[in-house]
Amino acid sequence: MTPARDLDWTYLADTVMGGVSQGSARIEEGVLHLSGRVSTANRGGFIQARSDVPTGFAEEATGLRLRVRGNGERYFVHLRTRRTVLPWQYYQQGFETGAEWAEVDLPWAGFAASGRMMAGTLQPGDIRSVGVVAYGRDHQADLWLAALGVI
Repeated sequence: MTPARDLDWTYLADTVMGGVSQGSARIEEGVLHLSGRVSTANRGGFIQARSDVPTGFAEEATGLRLRVRGNGERYFVHLRTRRTVLPWQYYQQGFETGAEWAEVDLPWAGFAASGRMMAGTLQPGDIRSVGVVAYGRDHQADLWLAALGVI
């Protein structure tokens, strides 16, 4: 697995489209910390940390593995591929968090397309970025990601 501190993370929020969620994503104590307030007001509802991955990163894999802890909320992984051109296109799968560090395995078959105009099946060899996302409901986000890899 690749330590989260070794990836180049970018913070994104719904403010790019008029939402009002606020937060941050930064490396703290050697791990990625995504935190803030997610608000569905004004048609918003997400904060995200996203990193590009090398070409072929998941070519032979059967899924994604994360080492995470959090505040008991449900979070999501958003995968973008070379075929997801529009900002609202991604493949999504949720995962649960708890106060203790845990490894979470997310098989490719569990990722769903965000819209009807996308291929229904994820092609792992096409993955170009991975995002960890607090999404879809009003809540306080507090997610820690120590490492990211494939299974």
